[in-house]
Amino acid sequence: MDDRPDEEPDSPAGTDDGEEEPEESVERVDPFAGMGGDDEEPSGDGESDADAGTDADAGDDGSASSEESDESEESDYELAPEVSPDLDGDAGGPAAQEPVQPPSGDADYRPEDATDGEQFQPEPVEDVEAVEEPEPVTPAPEDEFAPSGPSTDEELPLAEHIEEMVYRLAIVVAVAGGVSLLVFPFGEPIINFIWNGVLPASTDARPHLYAPLELVITQFKVASLAGIIVALPVFVYETYVFMRPGLYPHERRYYLAAIPTSLILAFVGVTFAYFIVLPAVMSYFLYYSESVALSALALGSTFDLILLLMGYLALVFQIPLFIMLAVMMNLTTRQWMEDRRLLFWGVFLGVAFLFSPDPTGVAPIIVAATMVGLFEGTLLLLRWTGR
Repeated sequence: MDDRPDEEPDSPAGTDDGEEEPEESVERVDPFAGMGGDDEEPSGDGESDADAGTDADAGDDGSASSEESDESEESDYELAPEVSPDLDGDAGGPAAQEPVQPPSGDADYRPEDATDGEQFQPEPVEDVEAVEEPEPVTPAPEDEFAPSGPSTDEELPLAEHIEEMVYRLAIVVAVAGGVSLLVFPFGEPIINFIWNGVLPASTDARPHLYAPLELVITQFKVASLAGIIVALPVFVYETYVFMRPGLYPHERRYYLAAIPTSLILAFVGVTFAYFIVLPAVMSYFLYYSESVALSALALGSTFDLILLLMGYLALVFQIPLFIMLAVMMNLTTRQWMEDRRLLFWGVFLGVAFLFSPDPTGVAPIIVAATMVGLFEGTLLLLRWTGR
């Protein structure tokens, strides 16, 4: 029996059935099998050339088999599944390790994020189409002076508003004109009463006429002043009636309270001018000019000065009413005005010198001091009432 190793054919041998053997079934051969020719003992001295050729073929076949085995090992290494050890330390094969299946709808899941023994907990998916309902707004408690909305306010065309406004003004003009016509015949007694009350009693300053119609014009001025005084409450009332549909209830109360207050303050201002301001101004005029010339006061110009100062003081005495309304309607605060009192004093002084009919400075100083006194008195009243 021949002890030489089995000779392998140059090409894969066929099976009995005539089918070729697949590449995966190639047996692994020692890569050094064909290189040890000296270690093998020849079976006999009469080795034929065919045997030598057979050994050479076997060596070549062994080399080819080693290359195929290397490629097979690399292929097995690349195709082998990745094995991760279990928590208990046992290595599991590909069949023993079951892949974690991601939940349906989770597109961001990655298998490497999951570990053995850890149960996958999917994050809740928010419904993007859901709309949050707004929280109900709790209405604030009703305040006594909170605006509830005028219930009688109606949208009217501009032409109707203008027509109603003209109608209200016509009523005021009619009242003023009627009173003026009634007072005109009594103009002379009224002129004498005002003239003698303003000028000093020790001075024989009778009025002088320098124009034919000067007395008639002065009587008309006095009658017009009486008509304006009587028509002033009517004007305030008609204004309230015109604005009433658009006023809130608290604004109506403020307005109705301001009407009599304004009339009282106007009367106080006229009285203050008649008894204090006008006598002081007239005494200064007569004293200033008596050493130079004889005073001959004209009826028309002197009465113009008297009427202007009376009307001026009637408006000045409205300052407390304006301040009170501004504070009550939360337009400003007492503390804000107290912090800027010097600014208000400067404004009062400028207004007094700018609009006073007296160029000597006596009347502006008295009027400015009166305005400052009214301002500070109103602030003290607000402090006392706690506003």
